Amino acid sequence: MAGLPALSPAMLSTAILLATLVLFASERVRHDLVALIALFASIVAGLVKPGEAFAGFSDPAVLAVAGVLVVGRAVELSGAASWIAKVAIPAKVSFPFRLAGLLVIAALLSAFMNNIAALVVTMPIATEIARDARRPAATTLMPLAFATILGGMTTLIGTPANLILSSVREQELGEPFGFFTMTPVGVAVTLAGLIYLGMVGWRLLPIRGRAARQTRPPWRVFEMAVPADGDMPAAATLRAAGARVLAAFRSTERIAVDQAQHSGDRLLVLSRSSPWDVAQAVNLEAVAQRNETDDAVTARVAVAHGSPLIGAGYDEVRTRSQEQLEVVAVGPRVARERKPLIRIRIRAGDQLYLRGRKDAIAHFIAGARLLEIDRLDPMPVNRRRAAAIVAVFAVAIIGIVAFRLSPALAFVGAAAVLAGARLIPPDDIYRSIDWSVIILLGAMIPVGQSFEHSGAAGLAALWLSGVLAAQPFFLVLVALCCVTLLLSIFLNNVATAIIMGPMAIAVARLLGVDPDAALLAVLIGASSDFLTPIGHQNNLLVMGPGGYRFTDYARMGAPLVVIVVVIAAAVLAFSG
Repeated sequence: MAGLPALSPAMLSTAILLATLVLFASERVRHDLVALIALFASIVAGLVKPGEAFAGFSDPAVLAVAGVLVVGRAVELSGAASWIAKVAIPAKVSFPFRLAGLLVIAALLSAFMNNIAALVVTMPIATEIARDARRPAATTLMPLAFATILGGMTTLIGTPANLILSSVREQELGEPFGFFTMTPVGVAVTLAGLIYLGMVGWRLLPIRGRAARQTRPPWRVFEMAVPADGDMPAAATLRAAGARVLAAFRSTERIAVDQAQHSGDRLLVLSRSSPWDVAQAVNLEAVAQRNETDDAVTARVAVAHGSPLIGAGYDEVRTRSQEQLEVVAVGPRVARERKPLIRIRIRAGDQLYLRGRKDAIAHFIAGARLLEIDRLDPMPVNRRRAAAIVAVFAVAIIGIVAFRLSPALAFVGAAAVLAGARLIPPDDIYRSIDWSVIILLGAMIPVGQSFEHSGAAGLAALWLSGVLAAQPFFLVLVALCCVTLLLSIFLNNVATAIIMGPMAIAVARLLGVDPDAALLAVLIGASSDFLTPIGHQNNLLVMGPGGYRFTDYARMGAPLVVIVVVIAAAVLAFSG
């Protein structure tokens, strides 16, 4: 009996890529781990040589991303960006004008900072603008997230995907992108997108119920203790106090709620009220300590990706703040787990209620990469320190633009200067780097190269070029942008750029069109997932605070996608 025919390298590479796509889309496995699985599968299949397995980590684009993250974090911690955002948005104009000003500032910041950092410094202002206009935060948060994504399309360092595509261009065409190569198309797309978001987009977001309902205090979860007399309040009493018991625990073991009769038994409670208001209304004791100092406040914050608190317990806040702050309640995500709070680990996107002095909270959230949902007094800006950091940043950009330094050299050098001059706290130097992105980049680069070298990318490009052969250049660019966008819904935009970059150049060569225009269409498409909350970290971060549903993103994002694709293709086709 004849054996099964051996799979060709192109078929093996395609199979690995499809399996990787399924794992990425499942969201059951970390993206960086998926990339490593794909890398080792490529090694086993003979598509990547063992000696070249980790060559991706030495790629200049990976080093440039690390350097940009360090420098961007220094700018964020300096307070300069948040000060600019606050000062530049007038307080005595109508809601649409304030929102438009915020979106412009957010897009401008994200052109030179990490998208998440731009969201970090502008999100509390968005909440304040909504509150001042007596509107729900939902009217400002999703437009803000989209604006920070749009701004990332305008410069080389706006997003890691831009740096990856620059590296692809250097490998395929001999030279990388310039710092402002994508600026003409990026600015055109961003301006059109901001006009839509500021004038129309926010009006498309549904207001579920009356505005009064939307502006009620948010749900929070906290623990209450049965008092010494052991009298458990009746369920009706709890409901009258606006509280609902989710679970009961003795020590860390779960027990039936009606068995919680012993002093010290704890109840996991869901309420819109504070723990102390509930304790006052029923015969229970608040576990959280109420700091009664004159300037003590409770602030609601969200945990951003890259926060050092991720994976830690809630007590880590007290430890890291030198006993100045305490987590007194948490967001509704914990309600689904129904575990003692001591056993819950912090995740990206979680909401925390911090209690402490205003200045202590302001300093802590900056270092812990937390997003202020409810407005606090901004952290004071040390003008000399901020000016020095911005100067180092500017010198790095000038080195790239005027002296043609590689982004890796310019930004790793800038990061070294900031560290040496102690312009960034030592603990934040490596903490500011999103290592999951670095692993994803380093592992996926050889996988993407194997997809190209095996011939699989060429076959895909040959098929796509055959479909597009008789089409105008404008429609070719629309198709490349749309294919990239659809792929980015399932893949990280970095992985999408690694796969689509070489394919776009191959399609351009087969059709005899400008490869730079094709590559820039991919650049726009890789950062244009406005249809789902999972396509970009910023979309996911505003989902909880904004109270959005999955379909709300497509409701406001679908017209924006059409605008972005059409404007990008028109600008690139005309300039090409």
